[in-house]
Amino acid sequence: MSTPSDPPVDQASGATAPAQRESLQGGAFEELFRDCAADVHGYAISLLGDRQSAEDVTALAFERLYRCRARLDSARGTPRAWLFAIARNAALDELRRRRRHPSSVAADAPDTEDERSGSALERAERRATVRTALAMLPRREQEVVLLKFHGQLSNGELARVLGISESNAGTRVHRALTRLREGCAELDRQEVA
Repeated sequence: MSTPSDPPVDQASGATAPAQRESLQGGAFEELFRDCAADVHGYAISLLGDRQSAEDVTALAFERLYRCRARLDSARGTPRAWLFAIARNAALDELRRRRRHPSSVAADAPDTEDERSGSALERAERRATVRTALAMLPRREQEVVLLKFHGQLSNGELARVLGISESNAGTRVHRALTRLREGCAELDRQEVA
């Protein structure tokens, strides 16, 4: 997604429309950071597979949003949606860089501290199943699921991030979730067999 355009100008007075420029002024940016940092980081980890790159992408997304905060157009999306669009682009740039310059980026090992009890073990196994099924989806469907659930974006926000219609976004979410469920069910059947 390109950098947000300049806000509209009132033809009569020549002033910018205030309601559309106030979105991240004052303490609003700090509040957005507190509310979204963990979600953006989780999204980046899920897409990239390693914590260091996810931290870099998260920092870059907030930095880019901060630099262009005065130009955000609230008519074109919420600050949260803009943030995830920026994070998505940064993560995709990182994935392209990895393809050009392959290295040995190993996925972080899952946390094992609380996996001692039976229910914690079941949750860990379920997370592993979902993670594996998600990895089996095409990249496009992975992005939709991750933006929808890590990003907690509405279908309208998702549509703006991906540059598609809202109904198309809903259809993509539905199809991706159907394939994800099917993948989880198949993995569960393989585990039982």
